[in-house]
Amino acid sequence: MPTLDALLLRYWNVHEVSINLVVFANILGALLLGLIAGYERTYHGRAAGMRTYGLVCMASCALTVLAGYPLHWFGGQHVSAFTTHLPPDPTRIIQGIVTGIGFLGAGMIMKDGLSITGLTSAASLWSSSAIGILVGVGFYAAAILLTVLSASLMMYAARLERILPARPAISLTLTYKPGVEPSRQALDHIARERGYQVASGSFSVRYFEGRHVWRFVCIEVDRRRALPITGLSGDLAQLEGIEAFEIGHARN
Repeated sequence: MPTLDALLLRYWNVHEVSINLVVFANILGALLLGLIAGYERTYHGRAAGMRTYGLVCMASCALTVLAGYPLHWFGGQHVSAFTTHLPPDPTRIIQGIVTGIGFLGAGMIMKDGLSITGLTSAASLWSSSAIGILVGVGFYAAAILLTVLSASLMMYAARLERILPARPAISLTLTYKPGVEPSRQALDHIARERGYQVASGSFSVRYFEGRHVWRFVCIEVDRRRALPITGLSGDLAQLEGIEAFEIGHARN
């Protein structure tokens, strides 16, 4: 019966830790590439941005790269302990875990009009499953480092997104007074004065009880002039011909 010190040494010897560092280097590289890919989405104001792409990319890498070191699963103990039959294969269990977490993540994603929320939370849940899998197969150091990366990404990536250039979008629903005929040219002029551009492919027009109802998306094109939602609401309330309006972030 091996002693506790001997069992711990199987997981924390120099060779095992060095393999963990190789795994971590792959995860770190995947995170950086995921952030670069996600920045394009952040720039255009999409719901799945740098944090979501970074979490998914590095979790996918973690689950893939650990399969390349089967001799180091469970501290490498199966090399000596299982000599008469094949060692256990955790990849089948991993497949079931990843599928199950996918269903949980889908339940966290909510759509409200033109805005989608919960994508980053779902990605962080999927990343936490990768952390648990790394712990399960005995890659403790890589699991700890992945935890630090995931927590840091969720806490600080939002600040990075605010610093980097971006073109966020807002959704507007304008209800005009009865008898008022809306003008697309006037709407474009109003948006440009406030640092926004009307996205032409986003229009939804409705006519209800003598009122025109326009629903569309505006994209920020000039950060220096662009007003926040609270400022825009004050402006919209003073516009002539507007009976009611609804405004919110458009992240899709």
